[in-house]
Amino acid sequence: MKKTWTRNDIIEAISDNVGLSLSDSSQIIEEIFELILKELEKGDDVKISSFGTFSVRHKRSRIGRNPKTGVEAPISERNVVTFTSSNVLKSTFK
Repeated sequence: MKKTWTRNDIIEAISDNVGLSLSDSSQIIEEIFELILKELEKGDDVKISSFGTFSVRHKRSRIGRNPKTGVEAPISERNVVTFTSSNVLKSTFK
């Protein structure tokens, strides 16, 4: 079974590979995530070169269907965060 990487796994990897303390690595990761979140909240895209782009997309309300029962239900409008991988990242998995 494949392991899902957690925030702590990333912090530990940075600490091991760069030589920073766990506290410093944690602070850096938290700051990066906070910066990305603030830009997305403002409605701006966040592009990380050779990795991909995070953006906010508005979805209109619509009627959905419960796949088990087939009962229709309204889905309210909302904003969702999307990620589009860069061509460099895509080419890594061909």
